[in-house]
Parts: sequence; structure tokens; C-alpha cells
Amino acid sequence: MTDCLFCKIARGEIPTGRVAENELCIAFRDIAPQAPVHVLVIPRTHYRSLSDTPDGSILAAMGELAKQVASELGIAESGYRVVLNTGEDGGQTVHHVHMHLLGGRQLKWPPG
Repeated sequence: MTDCLFCKIARGEIPTGRVAENELCIAFRDIAPQAPVHVLVIPRTHYRSLSDTPDGSILAAMGELAKQVASELGIAESGYRVVLNTGEDGGQTVHHVHMHLLGGRQLKWPPG
């Protein structure tokens, strides 16, 4: 998809605070952070939502990158939250599957 914001980020057309990447995914800082650490993990390939991914491999790659970033940013030991919003009712606002990695403070439950 050529006009997708996250596709443009994945292609390097829009600069981001990229913190890590692997063969399938990119991790970058959220522009409106909800915690001291708020990183988005996206696949390089466009999938509109989790419901549109072909199998679990992309989710596994995203999870591995999130785990790596949590360790590199120093929140792995204290704990962190991984959130994946799907569809309008799930709170998804950018329609390219993405994972939020949040940490660096005590997170409350329920989230909202």
C-alpha cells in the first residue's frame, strides 16, 4: 500500500526514531508516547490488521523484536506491556498492524 503512513516509515520515506529492526520488522519511538518507553513495532510488509496476517510468523517476529527492544531499553527486568489493537472497536487508528511496547513506569489495569 503506497499511501500508508507505516509503509512509508518502513521504506525510509519518513524519518523516525528507529531503535531496532530485523529482517521482517522495524521498531521506532511513538510520536505521542503514553509511557516513558513507548515504541511501535511494525512489519515491513503491509497487513491492515492482525486479522489480515497470513500466519503467526509475522507476530512472532514482532514479538521477538519487542523483547529485544525491551532488553536494550532497560525495561525487561522491571516489566513492560505489549498491546496490539485490532479494528475500530479495538482502538486501531493506523491501519497497518503494529504492536505498542510500553514501559518505564508502573502501568495500571484496566488500561482504558
